[in-house]
Amino acid sequence: MDLSGVFAQFLAILTTMLLAPLLMGWINQWRAWLQNRSGPGLMQPYRVLHKLFNKEVVLAETASPLFRFAPYAIFSCILLASAIIPTLSTGLPLSSAADAIALVGLFALARVFIALAAMDIGTAFGTIGARREMLVGFLAEPALLTVLFSASLIGQSTALTTIVDSLTQKKFAIYPSLVFAGIAFSFVLMAENARVPVDNPATHLELTMIHEALILEYSGRHLALLEWAASIKLFAYSALGLALFFPWGIAPGDKPWAMLFALPILMIKLAVGGFLIAVVETLSAKLRIFRVPEYLATAFLLAVIGMLTHILLGA
Repeated sequence: MDLSGVFAQFLAILTTMLLAPLLMGWINQWRAWLQNRSGPGLMQPYRVLHKLFNKEVVLAETASPLFRFAPYAIFSCILLASAIIPTLSTGLPLSSAADAIALVGLFALARVFIALAAMDIGTAFGTIGARREMLVGFLAEPALLTVLFSASLIGQSTALTTIVDSLTQKKFAIYPSLVFAGIAFSFVLMAENARVPVDNPATHLELTMIHEALILEYSGRHLALLEWAASIKLFAYSALGLALFFPWGIAPGDKPWAMLFALPILMIKLAVGGFLIAVVETLSAKLRIFRVPEYLATAFLLAVIGMLTHILLGA
C-alpha cells in the first residue's frame, strides 16, 4: 500500500475528529451573533466533550447491552463514513472499499443503532424520538442517493474520489444538474443533522425535539461519544457537499504535497459554509413534524430534476 495514501487517510481522519467540534462551535457562535445574543465560545464543544468524558456513566436499570454498545457503534459508523469522503485528498485507500452507496449505508446503520438504543429503555421520549428519526431518514436517504447519482453521472462512477477527480479536471462550468442537486443536498444536510427547520438542537421540548430525545438517557462518556459523532456527521456532510459542488483545493491522489494547501482551503470553505448554515437557521422557522415530509419530498424532487437534466440535456 502506498505510504502517501496511508498518510492522507490518517490525516483525513485526524482532521475530521479535531475540526468537527470546532465547526459546531463556529455555527453556534454565528447563530447567536445573528440573533443578537452573546453566544458560547468557539471552543465550547471541546469543553463539553472534556467534561462528559470525565463524568461517571449512569445507566437505567432496564438498559440492555445494546444500550451500552450503541454509542461506540454509532461513533465508529460515522467516523468510517467520514473517512471515505475526500476532504483533503483523493488518494484515500478506503475509497476503493466503499463508494457513495456504502456511505449512505453507513449513515443508515448509525441511525438504526441510535433508534434502537432510544427505544431500549422504554421511555416515551426515546420512542417518539426514534420514530421521528426513522421518518426523517426514510425520506432523506432517497434524496441523498439521488444527489449522489446525479454527481456520479458526471464522473461516470459511484466512487467519491473518482467523482471529485473528474470534476476538478474538467473546465470550469456551471452544470444545471449540479445546481438542482446542490439545493437538494442543502435540504438534506439540514434535516440529517437536526438543524432548523427540521429540528432545533438547542431545545428540549418533548413536542419538537428529535435528536435530543434520542440521547436523553445517556450520560458520561456515552453521551460524549454521541455528541462527538453528531459533530463529525455535520462535518462529514459539509465536507461531502464541498467535495461534490466546490471541489477546488482538494489535493489529487498523485500529489500528496498539495495537502499542505488543501487544509487551509478546507477551513476557509467550512467557515463560509458554517456561516451560511447559521444564516439559514436564523432566517427559518422550525417546521411542524407533519410538514417535514413535504420539505424532504421537495429535496427528492429537486434531486430527480437534477438527474433528469443531466440525462436529457447532458449538462
